[in-house]
Amino acid sequence: MIDIGIVGGTGYTGVELLRLLAQHPKARLRVITSRSEAGMPVAEMFQSLRGRLELAFSDAGSDELKDCDVVFFATPHGVAMSQARALLDAGVRLIDLAADFRIKDVDVFTQWYGMRHSEPELLAEAVYGLPEINRDAIRTARLVGLPGCYPTAMQLGFAPLLAHANPLVDESHLIADCKSGVSGAGKKAEIGNLLAETSDSFRAYGIKGHRHHPETVQGLNAIAKRPVGLIFTPHLLPIIRGIHATLYARLLPHQLELDAQMLYEDFYAESAFVDVMPPGSIPETRSVRGSNYMRIALYRPAEGDTLVILVVEDNLVKGASGQGVQVMNLMFGFPETLGLTQIALSP
Repeated sequence: MIDIGIVGGTGYTGVELLRLLAQHPKARLRVITSRSEAGMPVAEMFQSLRGRLELAFSDAGSDELKDCDVVFFATPHGVAMSQARALLDAGVRLIDLAADFRIKDVDVFTQWYGMRHSEPELLAEAVYGLPEINRDAIRTARLVGLPGCYPTAMQLGFAPLLAHANPLVDESHLIADCKSGVSGAGKKAEIGNLLAETSDSFRAYGIKGHRHHPETVQGLNAIAKRPVGLIFTPHLLPIIRGIHATLYARLLPHQLELDAQMLYEDFYAESAFVDVMPPGSIPETRSVRGSNYMRIALYRPAEGDTLVILVVEDNLVKGASGQGVQVMNLMFGFPETLGLTQIALSP
C-alpha cells in the first residue's frame, strides 16, 4: 500500500484521478489539495465519490504532501515546478499531469507556455511518461512528466512506423488530423467551451501552431532516433470526452509490401492498453470512454502508398489520469494494469 497526494483535485483530471485511485487496491489517498475549496469534503463536490472517499480538501501548501510516497500534480502549468524540489528532497516521487516536465528545451517551453522554467535541472532529470515507449526508464524515475492527450494518441499511433532502424515511411511529412472533446480544454470557464457554442458544431483550432506540436515532435524524434516532420491540426468535437486521431504516413517506394497490421500487432504485443483491432475495424471514441484503453485500426486506401492510422482514446484517462496511474504502477513495481482494467461505458 502506498500513500498518495493529489495537488489540484477539483479539475477534470483531478477527479478522474480520484475515481481511479479510490478503486486501486494498493492506493491510499492521504491528501487532496485545493486553493479555493480547503475544508470542503471531497464527496460534497463530487457526489460520485460518496461512500468511497472520506477526505476533505486540504490547503494547497499542506505539509502532509511530504509524507506521501507519490504526489500527482493535476494543476495548471507552472505549479508543479514551483513545488517539485521540496517534495523530491523529502523523498516523494512526483507525477505531473501538466506540461512542466514534458518539453526538454527550456526555450521551447517558454515560447509555448509563456513562462520561464524555474527548475531546468529537474526538467533534465524528468522522464517522459509514455509507458509503451519509456517503460524501463519510468520504473526507476522519481519525477515523471506525463504526455498531453493529443501527443499520446499521435506518438503511439506513429511509433511502430518510426521505431525501425531503417525508415518505412516518408518521415518528413507525417500528418495528424485530430479531434478532441471539450473536457480537453479543462474546467476553466471560457465562452468557446459553453454548450451553446460547441453543440451542433465542429471546428478546427490552433492551425498556426499548437503547444502539443513541439512535444509530439520531440517524442517522435526520440522514437525514430532521427528528425521527423509533422503537420498537426486539432479540432473541437461537440462531445465531453474522447480523442479521435486520423494519422497519415506515406510508405517509401521500397516498403510497399509492408505488412502494417503485423507490424503494429507485434509492436504492441506486450502493451495491455493498446488494442490493435482486426483489419476493417473502425474504432469509435465511445469504445474507450471511461477506460484506459487505446484502440488502433489501419487502412491503405485503394492499396496505395498511404497508410491511414485511426486512433481513439479517452483524453481524461489514457490521455491523462489513467496514464498517470499506469505510470505509478510501474514506479512502485505493481502490475502495470492494476486498478485500470475498467470496461468502457457503452452507450
